[in-house]
Amino acid sequence: MAITSWGKYPVSHAPLLTYRSGMSLPDGWIARGMGRSYGDSSLGPHMISSLARNRMLAFDPETGVLTCEAGLTFDDLLRVMVPKGWFPPVTPGTRFVTMGGALASDIHGKNHHREGAFSRHVLSFDLLTGAGEVIHCSRSSNPEIFRATAGGMGLTGMILRLTIRLRPIETSAIRVESVKAANLDEILSMFDDFETATYTVAWIDCISGGAHLGRSILLSGEHASRDEVAGTAWDAAPLLLPRKPRISVPLDLPAWTLNRFSIAAFNTLYYHKQLSRKKMGMADYEGFFYPLDAILHWNRIYGRKGFTQYQFVVPRAVGRTAVQDVLHRVQRAGVGSFLSVLKLLGEPEGMIAFPQAGYTLTLDFPISDRLFPLLDTLDEVVCGYGGRVYLTKDVRLRAETLARMYPELDAFKAIVRELDPQGHIKSLQGMRLGLC
Repeated sequence: MAITSWGKYPVSHAPLLTYRSGMSLPDGWIARGMGRSYGDSSLGPHMISSLARNRMLAFDPETGVLTCEAGLTFDDLLRVMVPKGWFPPVTPGTRFVTMGGALASDIHGKNHHREGAFSRHVLSFDLLTGAGEVIHCSRSSNPEIFRATAGGMGLTGMILRLTIRLRPIETSAIRVESVKAANLDEILSMFDDFETATYTVAWIDCISGGAHLGRSILLSGEHASRDEVAGTAWDAAPLLLPRKPRISVPLDLPAWTLNRFSIAAFNTLYYHKQLSRKKMGMADYEGFFYPLDAILHWNRIYGRKGFTQYQFVVPRAVGRTAVQDVLHRVQRAGVGSFLSVLKLLGEPEGMIAFPQAGYTLTLDFPISDRLFPLLDTLDEVVCGYGGRVYLTKDVRLRAETLARMYPELDAFKAIVRELDPQGHIKSLQGMRLGLC
């Protein structure tokens, strides 16, 4: 069976099994949810799907504490909990991610600078290890296994169920402020100005150079109160679920459709579609948090070879110099990123979880022969600035480079060996990076 993750590279020809309680797991397995990681972290000799285990098991409407199975998706959670006045504490850029996958990647949202990663809001979880034992983990019970699993890319075991704390909301609307920045200096200053905002994210033009290098549009968001939606579409139904028509990319586009010129044209149009420097308004939560979910199979725009998303974070003190350095190298290489996103992150959580206090830049690239040498160079640049790359997006990082980026890597490996002494858990990424 040919299976890929969202980047469509690489292709794994291996069985996909549905997890059932008490089933005998084969040698060489890795848990898999919706397959929305971009690389090879949920691909392996045998993939064990968690999607059949997607129930909500218990909910306290007074505290917002939810216990659910790991196969529950954000889409499922939102459809049930938003009408009740609750929202995920941290959410990724797509609704089609499971709770177990969110913890295994320790996802960071647009509010990481304020609220931290997903694991900060997880109270406990049950973990099936490679040795076949189910372990209950919290910050007081098996705390080191908790930290290793948060961002551990599924290599400590399969998350079976977890308890998380949701956040209360009065409406399903997001109050949005959109501000244009002329260049990199201006957008980084804006992140300082908007640091108290709950949600911030910036689209950034990675093609334009000179005085326009890093020109951006920053989006700042807050959950709208009941009073703030008076006179709007949310007035009569404040917890209304979005109902939008969706389009689909029906097939893989030819590779030549995404080139430096088409990407430059898209960046120019996107920047200038907002005529005023500042714009205020209301948006439904899908439009603010999950804009690409409106286009089904959007990964097909990168062609049959697929694409990879290169995401790195660098300390805030060197953020301007590091991001400028990366943008210059990407431009000199003659490649461009169709979608580029800049965010501010806060303090780290798990042992090999991605976030650290600083700026994170995300770049999308179609797979090509000249791409990986460029990304090897960018790895060295990021390392030189004290940064790291995101394993959920990775498909080609080298083991020796990973060791330079993640100082707790040896401690993580020791816990993996302790939980899985026979090495039953294996992913393509884990084997490539020497983590299994």
